[in-house]
Amino acid sequence: MSLTVADVEASREFFHTHLGYEVAMAFDGFASLTRGDAAADVVLLRSGSEVLPPEQRDRLAGGLIFALTVTDIEAEEARLRTAGAPITLPLREEAWGERLFQMTDPNGIVVQLVEWVTPDEPAQAASAADAPALLVIAPDAENVTESPNARMTGLAAPSRGSTELSTWTVEMRAGQSGPEHSVDREQVWTVTAGALEVTCAGRAEKVTAGRTFVLPPEVLRRIHAPEAAEAHVAMRADGVVLVPGTEGTRVLPWAR
Repeated sequence: MSLTVADVEASREFFHTHLGYEVAMAFDGFASLTRGDAAADVVLLRSGSEVLPPEQRDRLAGGLIFALTVTDIEAEEARLRTAGAPITLPLREEAWGERLFQMTDPNGIVVQLVEWVTPDEPAQAASAADAPALLVIAPDAENVTESPNARMTGLAAPSRGSTELSTWTVEMRAGQSGPEHSVDREQVWTVTAGALEVTCAGRAEKVTAGRTFVLPPEVLRRIHAPEAAEAHVAMRADGVVLVPGTEGTRVLPWAR
């Protein structure tokens, strides 16, 4: 499998540290990784490389899941959590017998570890009587992030009990503006107080309290507060940010 990324060294270190891949060959902007018991080797190419066709040189790996089948998936998740791996989707089981969890590498590559439940090895599932019917999450000062652009308070996230979605609130003082950036997942914003000026794909719109706007994935956007404003945001938990002019991607700490 060949993956085009902004930072080859970051992904190479991720695959080596957390998944045991070794470097078979490497050069500036290129690394070939292998692991004896894996079904596929991994080739990492820096975006812009001339070995790629011109129409593919600026495309980054995205919209795919690199899946590896493992045994004793609970032990694998425990090992990776202890090692500080960026687990962005906690261990879960699907109705069809697939058990899985996901990590996201520094370049936004989603790595999914999978174990299939066979009929003679049913998964250990909590009974309905033991499983909580409702999870209530209270805002916590530890989940508040202050930046020069806004104040974000994390609500639901994988680290706080959710499995698929992250939600948070944004508070902006009059005159504050966020940087131009894109996110690889759809975001849904509801303005709860004041107003926001939103520029997305070159189109500017003023959104007032009580209204909701949807930001599509991988499209440049910028948000400005002409007056004090607050909003509630929802997104898939594995979203990462790309800022023009910088290398690699950034995670949203309040959404993890």
